Amino acid sequence: MASKQEQLHALIAPVAASLGCELWGLEYLTQGRYTTLRIYIDRQEGGVSLEDCEKVSRQVSSVMDVEDPIDGEYTLEVSSPGMDRPLYTLEQYARYIGEQINVRLRIARDGRRKFKGTILAVEGDEVRLGVDDKEYVLHLDAIDKANIIPRFD
Repeated sequence: MASKQEQLHALIAPVAASLGCELWGLEYLTQGRYTTLRIYIDRQEGGVSLEDCEKVSRQVSSVMDVEDPIDGEYTLEVSSPGMDRPLYTLEQYARYIGEQINVRLRIARDGRRKFKGTILAVEGDEVRLGVDDKEYVLHLDAIDKANIIPRFD
């Protein structure tokens, strides 16, 4: 059975695509009886506008009302991934080879969970990360969270 995130991704990706946007990623967060569904959308040309977020939000709300994949009430947020965009898929890591990222692992490695380094390569299900003259090979499933470090040059 697919996870809730995979189920929501399969439901929302076609909606975003039909509006000319790419579903960059989503976060399904539950805390007690509060649930938040945060959707990040992107556009190849010109970036994401407020109008894009509004359109996707309305369409996703309609689909969610019909399909009802989340029990109870939830908050829907639609946003651009921003300059410090989170990375979710191997394809996204591959797009940003050579860029610096912050990574938090699910389980500590070499006594630490947080790393700041440069994406060197993506091979199979793994991301090669250069950190202080050392190279780490991280399996995608071991990564809890990763974000691009914006450059202002």
